[in-house]
Amino acid sequence: MAKRPQLTGRAAILAVVVCAIAMSLAYPVREYISLRRSISELRAERAAVEAEKQALLARDRQSRDPNWIKKTAKERLHYCGPGEKCYVVMEPQQGKEQKAVKQPVAVPPWYQTLWESVEAADKGTGRRAVTGKETVGQ
Repeated sequence: MAKRPQLTGRAAILAVVVCAIAMSLAYPVREYISLRRSISELRAERAAVEAEKQALLARDRQSRDPNWIKKTAKERLHYCGPGEKCYVVMEPQQGKEQKAVKQPVAVPPWYQTLWESVEAADKGTGRRAVTGKETVGQ
């Protein structure tokens, strides 16, 4: 009895045809997927633009309201209508002092501190630093 080969001519042709079909479909499927992704991104962008458009239309309607115009003029421009008494409240002086306190004190550079300590030691006016049990500079 003769053994049949495992890979026949028909099987080889079938494998080549299946590979050719798979390769010919790979690019169109990839393009289809990328186009679907692009469409979904464009839909999201369109929704954002539509929301911005609606906000601008609402702002336009609001700007045509005479009461809103008067209110905005009073707030932004400190407008005072005829017959109204308007007052300007000044900020207290404490606000300026608090800002000055919050600023950190400028620390002199290390070399300036070192030189000042050398000069003080030369004159004998320096103070003695205490570390632990012993006194430095005695």
